[in-house]
Amino acid sequence: MTGFFPGDRMALRRMYAEAWRRHQESLPMEPIDLQIAEIVARHPEYHRVVEQSQESLTRDWAPEDGETNPFLHMGMHLAIREQVATDRPSGIARVHADLRHRLGDEHLAEHLMMECLGEALWRAQRNGIPPDEDAYIEALRRL
Repeated sequence: MTGFFPGDRMALRRMYAEAWRRHQESLPMEPIDLQIAEIVARHPEYHRVVEQSQESLTRDWAPEDGETNPFLHMGMHLAIREQVATDRPSGIARVHADLRHRLGDEHLAEHLMMECLGEALWRAQRNGIPPDEDAYIEALRRL
């Protein structure tokens, strides 16, 4: 990974735990920490996971066991927000605004968009190619 995020899973998970701790203690926060804390706040089902970061740093969540990886889920929220902020792929900001307006709920809009993002990433990984931005934005427009 590049940019704001550390390159290893444990460091990334520590970042979530630290942002949440700083939020709870009303400490100064960087903009990325504010985003993380806002996403964690919207997912009370993940509070315990983030607060028990030592155990969560190494845990694997198995989809075949019906488990959702909370860090992946929250990371997908961050990814959608970054895509919307940069309008990449082109048109995603408009799709997000339209969906948010139609649903009246930004968080729900992100969840629906995350399904499309997950599908695009899964296809790319399965085929060993970069994600198809055109197919991704088209799937988003169909929401």
